[in-house]
Amino acid sequence: MAPSVDTYALGPTQTNCYVVRARPDAQEAVVIDPGYEVAAPDSKVAGILVTHCHWDHLGGIAPLATATGAPVYMAEREASVLEDPAAFYPDQHIPPYRADVRLEGGDTVEAAGLTFDVVDVPGHSPGHIAFATDGMLFSGDVLFAGSVGRTDLPFADWDTLVDSIRALLNRFPPETVVYPGHGPPTTLGAERARNPFLAELRAS
Repeated sequence: MAPSVDTYALGPTQTNCYVVRARPDAQEAVVIDPGYEVAAPDSKVAGILVTHCHWDHLGGIAPLATATGAPVYMAEREASVLEDPAAFYPDQHIPPYRADVRLEGGDTVEAAGLTFDVVDVPGHSPGHIAFATDGMLFSGDVLFAGSVGRTDLPFADWDTLVDSIRALLNRFPPETVVYPGHGPPTTLGAERARNPFLAELRAS
C-alpha cells in the first residue's frame, strides 16, 4: 500500500504543507513544510521535515514542534535562518527554533514507518533539499507543475537550479509523483516533456 498524503495549502502564499503516513490508518505521520501554523494531525507527529529556509516555509515549525515534541529535520546550510528568522525576515514575525537534526543531502530520514532519501537540490536557495520516498518526491520550491523555482532571490542561481532538476530527472523514474511547495502535484515525466522552463534541459 502506498503512503497516504494529505495536502494543506496554508497562508497568503498557499504554501503546501504535507502530512504523510505510511498508510491511511497509521498512528504516526511526518509533516513536511509547515509554513504557517497548522493544527496537529490526528496521528502522532514523528518528524517535521523542512525543504528550505524561505519565510513562507518556516512560520509553523516552532509551534508544531513545541506542541508535538517532534524533531525538526533541516539542511545544515540553512538551519541558522530558522534559529534567528528575525535577522533575515524582520517583517514576518516567525518564531525561532533550533533544528534537531541537520542534514547534508545524501542522508536518510526514518520516521513514522517511512524512509526518506534526502536529495541536495540547490538553486532556488543554497541549501535546498528534497525528500523522496516510495515513488514520491517532495520537491519544495525547486520544481512545480509547469514551472520552476524563482532564481531572482538572494543567493539563488539559475544554472544551479537547472542542474538540480536535471539530477532529479536522471535519478528518479518518470512516473515519480512530485509534491511541490506550491500548486498541484505532477510527475517528473510530465515536467520533462512539457514544462516550458525546461526547454534548454530537453535540448541538452
